[in-house]
Amino acid sequence: MKTLLLYKNRDFDMKQDLPWNEQMLVQDLGLNVVFDAMAKGDEFLYDVAYKVVLTSLYDIDEILYRQDILRDCLKNPSVVRTIYDIAVETLENEKKNFWSIFSSYPSSILHSSIELMYMYVDMLIKLRKIAEENFYKFESEGFKSLFSMLQKELNDEYIETVKAHLKELKFENGVLISAELGKGNKGINYILRKPNEIKQSLIEKIFSKRAAAFTFYIADRDESGMKALSELKDRGINLAANALAQSADHVNGFFKMLKTELAFYVGCTNLYEELTKIGEPICFPVPLSAENRRHSFSGLYDISLSLTMKKRVVSNDLNADRKDLFVITGANQGGKTTFLRSIGLAQLMMQSGMFVAAEKFSANICAGLFTHFKREEDDKMNSGKLDEELSRMSDIVDNVRKNSMILFNESFAATNEREGSEISRQIISALLEVGVKIFFVTHLYELSRSLYDKKLDNVIFLRAERKPDGKRSFKLVEDEPLKTSYGEDLYKKIFKDG
Repeated sequence: MKTLLLYKNRDFDMKQDLPWNEQMLVQDLGLNVVFDAMAKGDEFLYDVAYKVVLTSLYDIDEILYRQDILRDCLKNPSVVRTIYDIAVETLENEKKNFWSIFSSYPSSILHSSIELMYMYVDMLIKLRKIAEENFYKFESEGFKSLFSMLQKELNDEYIETVKAHLKELKFENGVLISAELGKGNKGINYILRKPNEIKQSLIEKIFSKRAAAFTFYIADRDESGMKALSELKDRGINLAANALAQSADHVNGFFKMLKTELAFYVGCTNLYEELTKIGEPICFPVPLSAENRRHSFSGLYDISLSLTMKKRVVSNDLNADRKDLFVITGANQGGKTTFLRSIGLAQLMMQSGMFVAAEKFSANICAGLFTHFKREEDDKMNSGKLDEELSRMSDIVDNVRKNSMILFNESFAATNEREGSEISRQIISALLEVGVKIFFVTHLYELSRSLYDKKLDNVIFLRAERKPDGKRSFKLVEDEPLKTSYGEDLYKKIFKDG
């Protein structure tokens, strides 16, 4: 049995490698805030959200497959949570009551496996009932396949057959075992046999001719004899015990995967409900092929900022198709970093099959997402800030590939204007040559102006809006770079407020 709720043809692997820059992505984009909202204090939900979001999908069909399943979850949250709770309850029951399945004695393994399978069957019946009652409420291929499988493979006839086999394995009438004599008259080839089912009336049982057999009895206090008999029984039922234990393990694997894959959608539902309380919109993005350069959206906002402030935040609109370089300049504290985070968060959420924090959103898939944000100087730095920035840039270059996307936030500003601009120009030029999409927030006027003057078709310039009175709207508009970042506005505000 397969759940197939995250991939159409394979299970999700919780042990797969995460991107080498996972910690930088989490730090720079404020992902912990998003994961916290998805988890609602549940450590397992947090762990699943962390791993699914950071292991991006690169196939459009796989993204749309998850989107359809998520739509079903948002329309039927109580049903999905009930299925998830059944998976959780099943696995908790297994941990609490069936530890003896790890015993080395076949009789103990068999007994524990029988009880475990009875519990699994009861839980599978619950799942089948939910599938029967809610089949037509769900439209996604993933849920339709799961519900169809539960109804088809777990029909009444199959359930009764399983229960009959389990009852038979209790050996209420004793165990029938055959064996052969080997070298030294040692028993070999122990085989568990199915007793002959002969239906007889009471009179027939009394007067029927019994088959010839030799019988021996073990005295009540003969411990050695009882031990030998127990060993014979264990040898006979060993194969059956192992087979049933493997069957139980298979069903256990189904419930584990059901819990894991549904955890992602439960987390998405938690996030959706939190955003709904705040009044923020969401949309299902339109993913495009990596070569199809597109970035078009309306109402895009920084979801981590909104969740932190518990209120609606300023959003941005943009139509920037066929662009490879986005140069972002403008007033200090004007919303540039917030915009950059919203771009990165939307990309990761889209490529994990989630909704995104916008009214509309469409973008091409990227082969890898990288961030190069400025770092505050600290005691752990073994070299200067510029060296540290170049070292991080070197790591990115070692891992970047065609159709990747890099978000730069005031990079290479640790040196003078001329040197910082030249370093940035060379890096930007090299990245564009290999087909990397770049978002570059900078205060380096020499850099931004030199790029603007080239009038390149694949470059767009955005500027943080500043009102005539110095107030920030926190919106970005398409406009040329200015020589000033209006630092005097902040100076006046600080000393006026002081």
